[in-house]
This record gives sequence, C-alpha cells and structure tokens, in this order.
Amino acid sequence: MTALLVVSADDLGLTDGVCRAVLQAHLQGIVTSASLLAVGRSFDLAARMITDHPSLDVGAHLAIVGEDPPLLTAREVPSLVDRRGAFPLSYRTVVLRGIAGRLDPADVRAEFGAQLARIRSAGIKVSHLDTHQHTHLWPAVAQVLVELAAQGGVRAVRTPGSGRLLPVGFGVNLLANRLRSSVRAAGLLTTNGYAGLDEAGSLDQARFGSALVKLGDQQSVEINSHPGLPGDPDLGRFAWGYRWADELAMLTAPATRSMVANRGYRLGSFRDLVTTP
Repeated sequence: MTALLVVSADDLGLTDGVCRAVLQAHLQGIVTSASLLAVGRSFDLAARMITDHPSLDVGAHLAIVGEDPPLLTAREVPSLVDRRGAFPLSYRTVVLRGIAGRLDPADVRAEFGAQLARIRSAGIKVSHLDTHQHTHLWPAVAQVLVELAAQGGVRAVRTPGSGRLLPVGFGVNLLANRLRSSVRAAGLLTTNGYAGLDEAGSLDQARFGSALVKLGDQQSVEINSHPGLPGDPDLGRFAWGYRWADELAMLTAPATRSMVANRGYRLGSFRDLVTTP
C-alpha cells in the first residue's frame, strides 16, 4: 500500500479570502484537510463552505494566541488574556506563562471547549484537533487537547515536528515526542511524520518537494500549509510575513500533484488514518 499524505490547510475562517483559497486548494489542488478557526472573523462563511463541500476533511484549529479575541471573557479565562481580554500574539507568551506557572489548564479547557462547541453547533464533525501556532506542544495545553479529543470522540491529533537544529528544533521535537506519547496512550491517532512548522508561510514548490524527501518512507505523513488569495486586504492586520498566495499557487499547480505521485504517496485525510503510529 502506498503511503498516506495529508495536505492540510490552516486558518480556515481567518478571512473570507483565506476561506476561498482553502476551498480552491481543495477543489483544484492537493489540500485534503482544513483546520477551522472558531475565533476567526469569517467562521460563518467557512462553516457554509464546509457544509457545501463534505469531501473536505475538517479539524478544529483551537486558539489561545492570535489577533482575534477569545470566545470567553477575561473573567472566565484570566490566565489566557491581558487586561483588555486579548490573547497574546505569540506562542512564546504561552510558553513563558507556562514556565512561570501562570497558565491555568482549566482556562485552556474552558476556551477550547467553547470553540469546539461553536464548531459543533454549526453541524460540523471534526476528524482531528490541532492548535493555532502549535501551542499544544506545551505539555499543559497538550494534556487538555488530548483529553478533549478522547472525551469528545475525535479520533486524531496533529503532532508537529521540526527539521531544524539547536535550539528551536531540539525543543520542538522533545515536546513533540512527549505529545506523541500522550496521543498514543489515549488511544488516539496521529501521522507518523509531519512537515510545515519550519516552512510556515513560505511553503513553495521547492520546500514542498524537500519536505516529501525528508519525510521518507513512512506509513502516513502530514504537510501543513497556509494558502490565501492574492491581494486579500483583510490579511493586512497580520504581521506574519506569510506568502499566502504563493502557497495557494503551489498547492494548485499540476506539477505539485505529479511530485506527490512520483514520490509514491496517495492523497488522503485524517479520516483515513487507521492505526496509531
């Protein structure tokens, strides 16, 4: 049997343009799965698109960072927000709060639970859980995410990883191995391999091809992308430096699909995972 390749698109619901780009990358390209951002301004559009296109596999992109506000108030989740009730912009703040003992897992559970409830209230069944900026690599967040997946009947959890060296790659992969063990212990599924964290916002065809080679001969792998429409004005409020449109062009290029086939992969989604690595 050929290896399973899940090509995922994050931030569905972030803007109308991102929603349309993700759908285009699914219908005209190689994206098989999308992660839905319940706090995103374009959640309603994303939910309608998902309903109209059931072939698109959907996960929950749970957030405790980012420019969009939480669903709960500052009084309900005080350890996740500042005095204005806003999330921090970077995962680094989550890590620092965790190290300092100022990240309350009960707050994480409450906010993640509210986001999952919003997704489910739209009639959407999610196949997997992951997080905005991969904050579930941090153990306290990972524990909450794994428990929510197991208790909520969600089969799979993303396990990010890095190909970088010290110090970033070592730390990421140390946490990723711990996360993978927790996922396995809970009886949940994840892919054997992953790429996309290092390439976030700059996943062009060369880097996609390099990722396929580095992932090697594994039973199942995920490559994580961030497509967007050219000139989307709503992306101007995000100082991420992402080349959204370039990723969309790569994901819809016939040459990319040929690259996938030539490397011996079959496109699929988290729905197709059958065994825990």
